[in-house]
Amino acid sequence: MVSALPSPPSPPLPPAPPVVAPRRRRRVVAILVAVPLALVILLIAAGAIWFGSNSARPTPPAAGEFTFEQPLRIPELAPSKVEDGVRVFELDAGEGRTSFLGGTETPTLGYNGSYLGPTLVAARGEDVRVEVTNRLAESTTVHWHGMHLPAAMDGGPHTPIAAGATWRPQWTIDQPAASLWYHPHLHGRTREQVDAGLAGMFIIQDEEEAALPLPREYGVDDIPVIVQDRSFSADGAFSGSIGMQFDGVLGDTILVNGTVAPYLDVTTEHVRLRLLNGSSARMYDFTFADGREFALIGTDGGLLEEPFASTSVPLSPGERAEIVVALSPGERVALRSQAPDPALHAGGAAFDVLELRAAASLLPSPELPKTLADMPEADESDAAAHRSFEMSGHSINDRQMDLGRSDVVATVDTSEVWSVHNNNPLPHSFHVHDTQFRVLSVDGRKPPARLSGWKDTIALEQDREYRLLVRFEDYADPTTPYMYHCHLLWHEDQGMMGQFLVVEPGQEPDLRRPEGDSDDHHDH
Repeated sequence: MVSALPSPPSPPLPPAPPVVAPRRRRRVVAILVAVPLALVILLIAAGAIWFGSNSARPTPPAAGEFTFEQPLRIPELAPSKVEDGVRVFELDAGEGRTSFLGGTETPTLGYNGSYLGPTLVAARGEDVRVEVTNRLAESTTVHWHGMHLPAAMDGGPHTPIAAGATWRPQWTIDQPAASLWYHPHLHGRTREQVDAGLAGMFIIQDEEEAALPLPREYGVDDIPVIVQDRSFSADGAFSGSIGMQFDGVLGDTILVNGTVAPYLDVTTEHVRLRLLNGSSARMYDFTFADGREFALIGTDGGLLEEPFASTSVPLSPGERAEIVVALSPGERVALRSQAPDPALHAGGAAFDVLELRAAASLLPSPELPKTLADMPEADESDAAAHRSFEMSGHSINDRQMDLGRSDVVATVDTSEVWSVHNNNPLPHSFHVHDTQFRVLSVDGRKPPARLSGWKDTIALEQDREYRLLVRFEDYADPTTPYMYHCHLLWHEDQGMMGQFLVVEPGQEPDLRRPEGDSDDHHDH
């Protein structure tokens, strides 16, 4: 009998998969669900904070709920003298106290007075010198916003004026008639000094503008209108903080030429208003309470080609517009700011600014001319370079301001195309020193009439691309830069600014850091 052979050993079983305890499995699933859910909640919370803060932003009294009680102050014309063929102005920056509200005084800064400064007037072709004495306890600068001039005279952060010192910039006026302005541009301190009152207008005249039948009697039918917003504490001091507004310090009281609740007595059929958004953060969209048309005749850098009939004109901080409005005897009408374009994310308030009060009988005004200025075609065919600028947060092209770094080097007597884009919901603007540029397109389309003339500052709505034709004429300096930046002044102070040098062909840049400044990075 044959015994049965033993069976071969069975192959080893594959290792069993690790057993995940039910509790651990639930924890993994919970994490996978919770992470994206948390991101969604954070986005919703951020949106709630954004919209909540904007709905609670300080705003002036609503349109129609305002009583105009004080005559509009008209800034004095700055006296000047001619020395050896040079027109000389004197400006003293100093401290003061100003009564805006009854029964209180506000600590302020001003030029040749307690608040704001006189209006400087000079003609194209004149040599001018401004002797600026700093009587403050800290450094300051004076920037000639919109002026075409050498970089060393521009008054940017590379030209600080120490306490007690005097700065004497001199240059030749060489640009068309326009409404410009001047203000500090101190590195990291611009908003504080402008909000305290350091600002004024600079009007350029030329023969072509003087020959036109336009209102031109300063303070009578040609009126500077410097619009600012401020808040006041119980003791009369300026108040307000950045808070959660993201665009800067906003106020609940409108000042026009330093006047609260202003009205203007009008004695002529037409009145010319030189509008300046002198606020550090607020966007305005100027209109009239009854929706009447007015003639837009000029923007930042001078007259338009022809008058443009409009019912509103938006201005971001630093922008200017010249308008002519017609009135009838005895009527009253309020200049108002309506809600800005929602794409600016600059709030939705509408409020009154200034009341025009026409006399019972008005002096006649001539009809506006059909043509105002010769506006050359904006031709980009010979552009020497194309550059892109992305505005995001408080950075431009993911960089913050560095006084020792040149971000752009351009060649004198050339043009470039600059494409500027705001890629996030923060309100921004874009200002370029020295040059008056032309807007080539907005999102690929022809710019509106209000942007068809010479500009140095534009508002940037979210996700709209502006293509600008920028020309660098006359002045080359490899050591001293000009600036480009957001003109919401808190953004500028936080580092939303770049520098460009203009050099001769083949010249190497040699940027010099301002004396006493050693920071390699912006730290405000």
